[in-house]
Amino acid sequence: MGRVLEKLLSDIRLCRYCVETPDALPLPHEPRPVLQISSTARICIAGQAPGTRVHASGVPFTDPSGDRLRDWMGVNEDEFYDMSRIAIIPMGFCFPGLDAKGGDLPPRKECPKLWRKNLFEQLPQIELMLLIGGYAQSWHMGPARGRTLTETVRNWDPGSLKTQRPASIPLPHPSWRNNAWLKKNPWFEERILPELRSAVRARL
Repeated sequence: MGRVLEKLLSDIRLCRYCVETPDALPLPHEPRPVLQISSTARICIAGQAPGTRVHASGVPFTDPSGDRLRDWMGVNEDEFYDMSRIAIIPMGFCFPGLDAKGGDLPPRKECPKLWRKNLFEQLPQIELMLLIGGYAQSWHMGPARGRTLTETVRNWDPGSLKTQRPASIPLPHPSWRNNAWLKKNPWFEERILPELRSAVRARL
């Protein structure tokens, strides 16, 4: 890992911006940035933010969502947590807290502004981005994103895997709360997942 990337990662680990100088209400708990980075990983998972279980473990996707995501990708845990091959860089590095209904709040807006551009400038080897949820899709796809997540995922062109670098595959969140979405949109498992698994396997 290069010195600049090492310094960035160290600074992220020590970040207290959302507690000490937040853009809005401060983070309601101690920061615990959770991400997985190396200078050799060719695949990057861009999710939303850690949930309660990940905040407790300090390891990304140590929850049922992670189980489903690994199944979608066709990888085992050893492959998934091999940072030399897979980077995991959520839109918000820390658990953002819960809303009044007990759901996760959106990723903190400070993280992308502070870190994301500089971080990806140090990761030119990334060949495949897995964009999980609307926040990641908005940041990485810009105007190419559809009006809704369903439209974005459904309109994804597998041909872009050969024409873009890094290539991107937009995905819904693998949360079990999305079971109804998956049932309503069977084309996702029938058409998108085979392409996803093939693209991931080709880059491991």
